[in-house]
Amino acid sequence: MLDLQGYEASILSGALVTIQVALLSLLLAVVLGMAGALAKLAPYRWARAIATLYTTIIRGIPDLVLMMLIFFGGQILLNNSLYSINEWLNEWFTQSDPNHEWTAYLPDYIDVSPFIAGVLTIGFIFGAYMAETFRGAIMAVDTGELEAAKAYGMSGVMTFRRILLPQMIRHALPGFGNNWLVLLKTTALVSIIGLEDMVRVSSLAAGTTKAPFTFYMAVSIIFLFFTSVSTGLLKLVERKFSIQAR
Repeated sequence: MLDLQGYEASILSGALVTIQVALLSLLLAVVLGMAGALAKLAPYRWARAIATLYTTIIRGIPDLVLMMLIFFGGQILLNNSLYSINEWLNEWFTQSDPNHEWTAYLPDYIDVSPFIAGVLTIGFIFGAYMAETFRGAIMAVDTGELEAAKAYGMSGVMTFRRILLPQMIRHALPGFGNNWLVLLKTTALVSIIGLEDMVRVSSLAAGTTKAPFTFYMAVSIIFLFFTSVSTGLLKLVERKFSIQAR
């Protein structure tokens, strides 16, 4: 039995933060992934170019670098932009009406939340991987069924909802499951930007108590529990869609 020396509640609270980051990141990744997959298969060259550029850049930069870039670099870029906009508005109003004293209504500084930065970063990263997963799943659907739906007079939305989406989900589930498990473990990166997830809480506790093995083992067990539950649920969903396919 691991002796957490009174840090049990803090670690469980951090585990809740980890799950929140993971689920919100997954939601963003699914939306971006579907948009990217449809863009890559679109007949428009500009859409394919944007989607290809997105997946190439995101998959080519390490996750840790992206996390630091969005949290620290994005914060500086955002606040510098706000300062420049306020200066421009001040100059423009002064030239238009010298007797009017312009007061900037935009904030001078925005402190980016580590939670938001973590969700955005992980969501953008795995959106690129989801895009490739969904693209492959869409291409695996028999085009003859889509042509038959069109011949029966189904609209594009109805064809997508009744024909393409159910079969695409079945083909995408294995890749989707792998992406989710990797995403869940990637949430550990948010600890480096100051978010109080269970990795950061355990790191602070380990430094205080001089018992790193105990606390990092506790984090490992919690992650193993999360991934085991996820794997079981994914198997149930895969079995359901397999039965429907048969």
